[in-house]
Amino acid sequence: MSDPILELSGITMQFGPVTALDDVQFRLDRGETLALLGDNGAGKSTLIKIVSGYYRPTAGRIVLNGRPVTFHDPQDARRAGIETIYQDLALFDNLDVAANIFAGQERVAPGWRRLLGFADRRSMARDAEAAVAGMAVTIPDTRRAVEDFSGGQRQCVAIARAVMWGREILIMDEPTAALGVRETQRVLDLIRSLKARGMSVILIMHNIEHVMQVATRAVVMRSGRNRGEVAISGPDDAEAHAAIVRMLM
Repeated sequence: MSDPILELSGITMQFGPVTALDDVQFRLDRGETLALLGDNGAGKSTLIKIVSGYYRPTAGRIVLNGRPVTFHDPQDARRAGIETIYQDLALFDNLDVAANIFAGQERVAPGWRRLLGFADRRSMARDAEAAVAGMAVTIPDTRRAVEDFSGGQRQCVAIARAVMWGREILIMDEPTAALGVRETQRVLDLIRSLKARGMSVILIMHNIEHVMQVATRAVVMRSGRNRGEVAISGPDDAEAHAAIVRMLM
């Protein structure tokens, strides 16, 4: 029996005369890692922007944790526990790990320093270090500016930020794009570690081999419609791999 954390039904999205999504059905189970696949123009990005609160669908229903919801903007989605990490990661390159994780939500220092508006940098640094400590990618010095970090380390900071603020659903848009072989493997290890944390993850990916390594299910879209879905038992599941390839052709 599935335990859906997110369900979308009858999702349609029109931009003037253009129908970007047409009666799309979508389900994300609690604690699963789901890959969303399809060619450019298939409707993946539009669907994700609806889940993230950037778009309100022309028609359809969104159910989160068993309750119908309406997102008016991205902040509504974030307050509901949905975080989206895009390819640019939205990090402040000149700031360290703690400043990035607590950006916009800084803690105020106790005592007399509160009156002067000082930030509690010590506690933020301590908790930021704890947030990245359990990840699959090591960050040797959390006090360094993130512009000095590798691609995998930057992904680690972005994911730690989502985990820190109690997000239940994490959406990652092409997390391995433009990375080398070693960094790609580190990011895949990071994604696998999210399952152990109980996170429900949606991945937009083009690389089927990467999908096979980390996803438990794949949903394929074409021309704004559902093409099909495939359960994935592991990286050596040849039957699932073949089914995905057929649906993408």
